[in-house]
Amino acid sequence: MSHALIIVDMIKDNVNLSRGSALDYEAGKIIPNINQLIETFRSAAKPIIFACDSFMAGDFIFGGKMRPHAIRGSGGDLPIKELNAQPSDTILLKRRMSAFHKTDLDQTLRTWKIETVAVCGIMTNVCVLLTALDAIQNDFKTVIVSDASACYKPELHETTLKIYENSALNPLFRIMSASEMISEIEKG
Repeated sequence: MSHALIIVDMIKDNVNLSRGSALDYEAGKIIPNINQLIETFRSAAKPIIFACDSFMAGDFIFGGKMRPHAIRGSGGDLPIKELNAQPSDTILLKRRMSAFHKTDLDQTLRTWKIETVAVCGIMTNVCVLLTALDAIQNDFKTVIVSDASACYKPELHETTLKIYENSALNPLFRIMSASEMISEIEKG
């Protein structure tokens, strides 16, 4: 089974461990698990995709309560240094919540003959979930990696996972821990 890892929105403008916001705190807790996933996927020569918010100045999306951030070309739309992105990784700039929306991600995954995507990052209840659901919509088996995903409120994270852990889409759509995902990759 061919896998790819999609790391959602773990970018400089979203995660700043010295800032001390609730989201920064929760995102900081998942960095070690994401790094374990990255190491495992790299060792197995499986694709790693950093799906990064990357908006245009004055973007429509800022017409609501969302503050302008991750402006394309600012550097704030790039992966945080704690995740050590490598030139062999794919940086996917996205203008909306799902990494699939108006990008070529589905074609890229098919070119690589990917069957299953493991999705992690922030925020579990929005961008991680929408990316995971769009993966299913594009006929990829999907895993949300529970302890490598976070939200600014842990209860929103847990509620989102509970909704989907026993859904009718199982086993096409699964919730797994990082160690379970790593074990699946290592078994080949």
